[in-house]
Amino acid sequence: MGDDHLRFAGRSEAEQRTTLEEIIRSSPILMDVLQGLRDDRVPDHLLVAGAIYNLVWNRLTGRPDLNGINDIDVFYFDDSDLSYEAEDVVIKRLDRRFAHLPLPVQVRNQARVHLWFPQKFGVAFEPLTSSAEMLRRYASKTHSVGARLEADDSLTIVAPFGLDDIFSFRIVPNRALMNKPAHDAKGARAKGVWPELTVLPWDAAEA
Repeated sequence: MGDDHLRFAGRSEAEQRTTLEEIIRSSPILMDVLQGLRDDRVPDHLLVAGAIYNLVWNRLTGRPDLNGINDIDVFYFDDSDLSYEAEDVVIKRLDRRFAHLPLPVQVRNQARVHLWFPQKFGVAFEPLTSSAEMLRRYASKTHSVGARLEADDSLTIVAPFGLDDIFSFRIVPNRALMNKPAHDAKGARAKGVWPELTVLPWDAAEA
């Protein structure tokens, strides 16, 4: 295969966004989820992370679309009710909507993350103000990508660190939180599925 999988690495942001949009729109499963979230009017929703960047890596290496993808992560933001019960209503409603898909759709209210994150990960967590803000706190910058289908059928792509790491097959740590274990674990797993990847060590992150 040579370096053909890197053919979009180093391209302009506009070219990379266009390529990513074409890849997302050509995926029946992702478009089903994006249309369903829009139709359900889930507040401040984003389809995020692995279902997007893993699909890119599969397409550019000639692997099946669902190779290495375990689920489809969805964020939304609703701070009108921070109870688990309110979140669970949304989770169950979308479980029914997406029950026909071959992968589970994991839906989480980002307005609630600060309530459980310290207990789960042992790290302090400032409350978020939007779904997009959570992308800035991922353990790896490469994973920080989200998409939303708008009312006019345009596709909004949220990528606070750009897209070049994805197209360069490079997993880059993000020190917004002290998330070294998550970066190391996800990097090792991804490398096992896509050996073309380069995983930068945590200490290579910018201070």
